[in-house]
Amino acid sequence: MSNEKTYTASCLLCPQHCQLRPGQSGRCHARENREGEIISRTYGEVAAWNVDPIEKKPLYHFYPGSWIFSVGGFGCNLSCSFCQNYEVSQQHQAGRKVTPAELAELSVREQRSIGLCFTYSEPSVWFEMIRDTAPFVKAQGGKVVLVSNGTISPHFLEELIPWLDAANIDIKAFSEDFYQHYCGSKLAWVLDNVERLAGRVHLEVTTLLIQGANDHPRELRELAQWLAKLNVPLAWHLSAYHPAYRLKVPATDRETLDRAWDIAKEYLPYVYLGNVRGGSTTFCPRCGETVIKREPFLVNRLDGGCCPKCGKGIFGVGMI
Repeated sequence: MSNEKTYTASCLLCPQHCQLRPGQSGRCHARENREGEIISRTYGEVAAWNVDPIEKKPLYHFYPGSWIFSVGGFGCNLSCSFCQNYEVSQQHQAGRKVTPAELAELSVREQRSIGLCFTYSEPSVWFEMIRDTAPFVKAQGGKVVLVSNGTISPHFLEELIPWLDAANIDIKAFSEDFYQHYCGSKLAWVLDNVERLAGRVHLEVTTLLIQGANDHPRELRELAQWLAKLNVPLAWHLSAYHPAYRLKVPATDRETLDRAWDIAKEYLPYVYLGNVRGGSTTFCPRCGETVIKREPFLVNRLDGGCCPKCGKGIFGVGMI
């Protein structure tokens, strides 16, 4: 038996289950087989960090108007042809060195920040860094947020959930064909994890609409119905695609977005349009009153988390 065969190892962090030879890295670029053991190549290496508005995640119903320290490592376990952050998601470089304790300290040192958001690339492939950093953030009173494609093995997600306050999960389409063709992944993996998160953390969902690929009214209706059947409050962000990375089809037009919004609103009370003007307002689901306006700047008209006109409670955390 050769040493190569002896040391071939399976990475179980995500359901891609990459089979790696010694020295080989997985499709995520973030993990490798080192002498038969799967190790993180990016532990303690930051690709980017910044203090962002919470609405940029996007999270519209989690402490609206607040700011959060946002950080990401290199790598992603999907290979989306339309990736908006391919510079950090589709490669590995030497990042800025930081320990979990230092990262947690940075997240609360900034006075505007309510905590730490793992984002930019795919945070789940940075699993050990999240696992080790989140307890420090929580010990300092900060919030922990995850912005993810939802492709992680259930066992590892369960290990993170107790530390999470909020998550925004991409459901890129409601089609296995789309996931296979455009992302090299499976829809079922993502839906399973959205169900796992529902009701346990604050949850919002994002779908980047690409004309002719994932915008068919029937598909959007089926996804809206699926989200509604989760029977938990959530917000759905329908974002406009713009040409990026390897996909060069035309940008999504406003008519497509407005049609998707109309379909989604038949089933869900909180629906937003992203990457365009005029789609970020929160309306009261009972009387239709504007309760939070976000353009050109945020105006929060909530009264103790309720609509100022009819008194309806508005879904969210930190809604005042």
